[in-house]
Amino acid sequence: MQSFQITPNESGQRFDKYLKKLLSEAPGSFIYKMLRKKNITLNGKKADGSERLGIGDEVKLFLAEDTFQKFASSFRATLQTHGQEEASNTQKYPCISLDILYEDQDILVINKPSGMLSQKSKPQDISANEYVIGYLLDTHAITKKELATFRPSICNRLDRNTSGLLIAGKSLKGLQEMARQLSDRSMEKYYRCLVKGLVAKPSRAEGWLKKDAKSNQVQIFVSAIDNAKYIKTEYVPVSWHGATDCNNRAKGALQQIDILKGHKNKDIYTLLEVRLVTGRSHQIRAHLSSMGHPIVGDPKYGEKETNQWFFENFQINAQMLHAYRMKLQDGREWIAPLGDEFQKVLICN
Repeated sequence: MQSFQITPNESGQRFDKYLKKLLSEAPGSFIYKMLRKKNITLNGKKADGSERLGIGDEVKLFLAEDTFQKFASSFRATLQTHGQEEASNTQKYPCISLDILYEDQDILVINKPSGMLSQKSKPQDISANEYVIGYLLDTHAITKKELATFRPSICNRLDRNTSGLLIAGKSLKGLQEMARQLSDRSMEKYYRCLVKGLVAKPSRAEGWLKKDAKSNQVQIFVSAIDNAKYIKTEYVPVSWHGATDCNNRAKGALQQIDILKGHKNKDIYTLLEVRLVTGRSHQIRAHLSSMGHPIVGDPKYGEKETNQWFFENFQINAQMLHAYRMKLQDGREWIAPLGDEFQKVLICN
């Protein structure tokens, strides 16, 4: 007989989904058969698998040891010797210094640096997901054993070279609530970016976005076409740079920021705060570029001459786009300070 107690990180999920993680090699028909025959019980009672698990619930499996070992390969992988487990943790979930802005029992909010993946794109990648798990293991917020039936993960995604706010779900409750707010758009997300050209006033832009999976690039259209998705982007100018009249135009804006030395052609650049009303792949980058305001440093949708100048003068080689502010439905709000890429270019007055 095997016995397990449900932890806070595992609570809230359906019983059958928990069992499918615990007995990952077992067919669903076997699990439901064991439930019907009362060879798997919940709190000492017969269950059908649709129950929602609570903290402290007791799960018992009246299975022969060889049967359990046959079907619980993922769980067995966590039951290594102490030395092997420590080595595995270090390799799979490295513990690094994260810029943590907020943490409670359900969620973790970090300020992701440019260059860090949000989630793996290849099996061998190490992403923010692995760094978060490494942190939670190191602080004992989760155990290696618990990873067999629940895995914390990043809720929102940022492009590799976009910096800023990332939310990770530490518990199933946290993951589900953040997923809901992202899906129904009750979570407000604001970005800051430096774009070419003068954006003189707040505006709202609409369009249609179509993605080419092979090139991992998108196109923006002014009207609906096949396989394109509707997008809406709101933006407000924060400050203007590189023009003699920028201070007059900046009245009423947020704190003024000057660009170092300006552009060799004395072009105007605008620091924008952008709100994603819809959240599509590359939406901000492609949408602004389609309106004649490409983001500085953007290799896919930017302007080559501008990008080259900023690389030569400030070593900027990625889009100057930062997930700056996030507000949840309950009023909680976080701001992620602009990173080194922006600090190279921007100086506060």
